[in-house]
Amino acid sequence: MPDRVATLLSTDLSSNPFDVLIIGGGAAGLYAALCLPPHLQVGLLTKDTLALSASDWAQGGIAAAIAPDDSPQLHIEDTLKAGAGLCEPEAVALLVEKAPECVRSLVEMGVGFDRQGDALAMTLEAAHSRRRVLHAADTTGRAMVTTLTAQVLSRKNIRVIPQSFVLDLWMEENGCQGVRLFYQESQYQASQYQEPQGQQIIWLRAGAVLLATGGGGQVFAQTTNPDVSTGDGVAMAWRTGAQLRDLEFMQFHPTALTVPSAPRFLISEAVRGEGAHLIDDQGDRFAFKYHPAGELAPRDVVSRAIFSHLQSAADPASAHVWLDLRPIAPDRIRHRFPNIIQVCQRWGVDVFQQPIPVAPAAHYWMGGITTDTLCRTSIPGLYAIGETASTGVHGANRLASNSLLECLVFGSQLAKLELPEWRSAELPPSSTTQNLLQEWRDSEAQIRHWRQEVPRLMWQSAGICREQKTLEGAIAQVQGWQQEFAALPLSQALLEVRSLSTLRLDLPDPIPTFRAWAETRNLLDVACLMLKSAAFRQESRGGHYRLDYPNTEPSWQVHTIVESDRIQKSAPLSDQ
Repeated sequence: MPDRVATLLSTDLSSNPFDVLIIGGGAAGLYAALCLPPHLQVGLLTKDTLALSASDWAQGGIAAAIAPDDSPQLHIEDTLKAGAGLCEPEAVALLVEKAPECVRSLVEMGVGFDRQGDALAMTLEAAHSRRRVLHAADTTGRAMVTTLTAQVLSRKNIRVIPQSFVLDLWMEENGCQGVRLFYQESQYQASQYQEPQGQQIIWLRAGAVLLATGGGGQVFAQTTNPDVSTGDGVAMAWRTGAQLRDLEFMQFHPTALTVPSAPRFLISEAVRGEGAHLIDDQGDRFAFKYHPAGELAPRDVVSRAIFSHLQSAADPASAHVWLDLRPIAPDRIRHRFPNIIQVCQRWGVDVFQQPIPVAPAAHYWMGGITTDTLCRTSIPGLYAIGETASTGVHGANRLASNSLLECLVFGSQLAKLELPEWRSAELPPSSTTQNLLQEWRDSEAQIRHWRQEVPRLMWQSAGICREQKTLEGAIAQVQGWQQEFAALPLSQALLEVRSLSTLRLDLPDPIPTFRAWAETRNLLDVACLMLKSAAFRQESRGGHYRLDYPNTEPSWQVHTIVESDRIQKSAPLSDQ
């Protein structure tokens, strides 16, 4: 464990004030930390290890219009087209125009993008009109996160606090002042962690808080997201009254590995860009029946094509189609997709001899916390970046490989961050201790039940195809669960602690125990918000498809705005 991580773990967090707290250690949080003015003291909080994020799992690459036959205008047009009328043109222009600069920054840091001779190699992905996606084999996210992590750990003004779970934002009259944090004290010695020293809920003040918590794919039973993607940032921001936007728009990736007992491993869009065919049991390239571009149509179209094609199966929920890589030259497969080859082999699929069984899975959340081009939310002192934010660049449907780019471009905007003058007030020295073992035992079975049932309910009611009656039934179910959750003995004990004193906890296996409670709380909030937004939008557009409203309606070319318990339309957006 590098010293930059260890040093802070052996000290009292409350005695180390920060100018900026970043919540989340994926590409968005890491790059933002590097871009913040170097005179600021930055704390980077991650609820797991630094490497565990959706960014680390990203395979496809980073889109940038830098090829001779490409242009920023073409990239803008492709992004707007994919966004189905809900993009914010100013944000899209910023994304595209700053892309080359951000790519150069990564190259200078040492990210090993693939090359063709001296030039950066480009591949084609769905809905792009040019080959503009930079990649590092099929593990671009990992290459990027590894490099950014090394850079962060070398900066003296950035301190990393892993295994810390932010419960809520610390709000005062003038805005966000910090966070309420579950923190696992550890002793660092002889290059390894010793036994945990205790568990605390503490209050940590800062001049600004940046949410970089990623998406919420774990709200669905079938997802390509890692376990940490539980919508924490959106849930926390909503509880403070921050404005949220377009929460109904979830992108379902069409091709996730579908093998019994295997995780829903994403088979990159780049595989189809390189020439793989999507086929059914008879070997037919059925996607052309649904769209002229076939398997290279936008992701939502391909996902619905697969969904529709599987409705005649005996069990549509577990059925799959096939992704055939054999039209691609074997050497090209080995060069571009070594990780996909390895994972498929692990689950008994030889991509050189047989097609890969695939089906759709929840992949990317276009909606999130409303932000402007400087990452500011509607709450003073609170910022958001990456998948947890709604910057307006994705609209109703994200263009492939624009997400890692968004992390970079909007992270670079934080170089302009100016904090108002503030002082870190000393917190009350008092602390209390609670033995919550009995409360956990009384609540454990129900918490674990909800952790399984919420994603199942969401997959059935708010998955690829939705309708009013099912959505309304799911809303009633989730609201009932929320009331039951709040009444749990463990919830009562933890949520009643509102003073600024430190709370020491006595819990079994503290991190898994506490994380299960806190993530279930967030998933319940996220599920209810997403269901209500999906029921509110009575049309089909981008990643939101209604069986009872299958057409895209001009009157719905608006954002869905959520503030507290209110949902309303934004002002109409101009034609794009």
